[in-house]
Amino acid sequence: MTTFRIALAGNPNTGKSTIFNLLTGLKQHTGNWAGKTVDLKTGSFSFKNKQFEMIDLPGTYSLFSNSKDEEIARDYIIFEKPDVTLVVLDATALQRNLNLALQVMEMTDRLIICINLIDEAEKLGIKINDKLLMRRLGVPVIKISARNKTGIPMLLDTIDRVVTGAIQCTPFQMTYNEETEQKISLLLPVVKKLAGEEFPVRWLALRLLDGDKHLLQQIENRITITEV
Repeated sequence: MTTFRIALAGNPNTGKSTIFNLLTGLKQHTGNWAGKTVDLKTGSFSFKNKQFEMIDLPGTYSLFSNSKDEEIARDYIIFEKPDVTLVVLDATALQRNLNLALQVMEMTDRLIICINLIDEAEKLGIKINDKLLMRRLGVPVIKISARNKTGIPMLLDTIDRVVTGAIQCTPFQMTYNEETEQKISLLLPVVKKLAGEEFPVRWLALRLLDGDKHLLQQIENRITITEV
């Protein structure tokens, strides 16, 4: 039986661990990420006769590799290519949390936005138009309360539909200032020649503009290993 992998990403204190514990229950362990001196918490569950493995990535505010946790989360999404990346946002701090979601949307087209703590938002009089967000972001947006187990069946069904291809995501892509966009255009053919279809070339171009030489070295090493 094929096991589909779900990466769980989000800012600290968004209820990410609550979702992880709710879905995986007692089927959890902490294991070494192959080839890395890093332990990641993983768990498993089944749904509609399919087996899923959930990987709980470190809570981060961004994926720009300014810290070890950011680098771990970023590298897992880019290099391990999970079947779905579930980005957990806090419904009471959506504007701040969306920064991470937009970064993930530049890295993969297989993701779901999970807006947690919807019960707390409602208490504060915050109303979230998930259908509008879905249209603008181009990916599924599911409102839940992990603590109250609200919205979990819809979340599981959406995960199932994304991994089977029943839902095709077309993530919104950020447009930067004119100078940055010109530099991206110049870099794209070079990056594509280097990385081919293996990695998201626009995202790589952006990281090169940021001066992320360590990432470039990792990609070159992986390409070399693959060719050998």
